[in-house]
Amino acid sequence: MSTRRSTGILACVGFSKRTQARMPVPRGQALTEFAVLYAGVILPLTFMTIFVAEMLWIWHSVADFTRDGARYASTHCWMSDSSNVLAYMTSHVPAMIDQAQFQNNDAGISIQYFSDGGVTPFDGTTCGGLCVPATVSVSITNYQFLRFAAFMKLPPVTIPPFETSVPMESAGFQDASGVCVP
Repeated sequence: MSTRRSTGILACVGFSKRTQARMPVPRGQALTEFAVLYAGVILPLTFMTIFVAEMLWIWHSVADFTRDGARYASTHCWMSDSSNVLAYMTSHVPAMIDQAQFQNNDAGISIQYFSDGGVTPFDGTTCGGLCVPATVSVSITNYQFLRFAAFMKLPPVTIPPFETSVPMESAGFQDASGVCVP
């Protein structure tokens, strides 16, 4: 904007030449304020939103993962080492950011069987012949959400164990023959 034109506009509005001379000339203050606001507020809020969204995605995925594992364990054969349930869970990890932690068992998968609804652990030695636990509990232990934590120099977020307990349904018995299908 030329000096002549700006003086003419200010004169039309009613400013005298003396008032016009005292008015500051803009020198990029808006650009500086935007840069400070962007770097100090908008950018961190954007990263925080992405971080929280990813953490909630993981939270939901792990909760659903334990439910699926407990459902599988309640409908398949009881094995003292829970190898069938562990094999199923490590091969059926839902699509999520830290999928490898669950497939490599870095985030521990814990399967416990109970004989009386979640109080007394079931070991299979107290009954003879055909013996089935009453409930099964599946939980995820030692999982830490590390996404953005290393990038932003934040400590890792430890996710709770997400324990899911369900009653045994068929326990792998498909019919009255007594044959258990793992």
